[in-house]
Amino acid sequence: MKDCSGSVKNVPDNLKAVVEEFLLYQGSVRNLSVNTLTGYQNDLEKLCLWLGEDCPVGSVTAEDIRFCIGKLSEKKAAPASINRFLAAVRSLFAYCRRFGYITYDPAQEVHTVRQPKLMPRFMTVSEVNDLCSQPEKQEILWESRDTALFELLYSSGCRVSELSSLKLSDFSADFKSAVVTGKGGKDRWVFFTPEARNALKQYLPERQQHIHQEHPVQELFINLKGTPLTARGIRYIISRYSGAEGTNRPVSPHAFRHTFATAMLANGADIRVVQEMLGHSSISTTQRYTHITTDHLVRMYNRAHPHGSPEKDESDRSTQ
Repeated sequence: MKDCSGSVKNVPDNLKAVVEEFLLYQGSVRNLSVNTLTGYQNDLEKLCLWLGEDCPVGSVTAEDIRFCIGKLSEKKAAPASINRFLAAVRSLFAYCRRFGYITYDPAQEVHTVRQPKLMPRFMTVSEVNDLCSQPEKQEILWESRDTALFELLYSSGCRVSELSSLKLSDFSADFKSAVVTGKGGKDRWVFFTPEARNALKQYLPERQQHIHQEHPVQELFINLKGTPLTARGIRYIISRYSGAEGTNRPVSPHAFRHTFATAMLANGADIRVVQEMLGHSSISTTQRYTHITTDHLVRMYNRAHPHGSPEKDESDRSTQ
């Protein structure tokens, strides 16, 4: 095969070589995020393991791919994990066909696995307030940092990867907003409540004390060693405060994002605005949050129906 200059291009002759070239292309040309590349790599390593690294890419059949899906099922992989694997395989073979390595794409014959429609896990007002108060109550790790971390997650709807990469230079001068880089390298504005800004004011002086002058860092959240806090570190912090030592209602960082979206929509925010704030490319993703809790339905009924009970509705709100 010849490239644009007319010279002969080396065609990868086995699955391992094709996967390595594919990952390099996705990272250097398409500029995909580290998390996306890691996901591709993990799934395609399974493909190489089960079909053999030396397997010619042109000899892979739809039955081979179904065999791999069967191996995932044997390992009790969730439907979402199986479909993610298939998506990575489809991307790989689409790449191979685009560049003329194959003429037949076997991945197109393999169907995705049906997934149960699960509602996003979100917290009630009292649950999120309880969790945000845990750093002060428990003194487990670093009180001011962890309080600021929780408040920023809740008020902005950021992904954990976005929060871990947030730098001081990304903030507006009054700390009311910041620019984060989301999936696909897309920038968007996120906003912070007075509670979040007050928590930041408590944290920033302490942060400065942990910064090594010879190795300054720009990331907002750091660990006790003065180095940037990773997404994994944030997950660990949340697991400590939401586990047995804290609320004993384990949640993931994404629960803050779900709670943010649910609260915004339940309180009348336009779905397009919420879509922009969350950084969703498709509004169908945002529509998952349009579910309404039973309590909210009762409140709406009591407000609207002539024989409803507005007094009871007011007392319900006062306890939240």
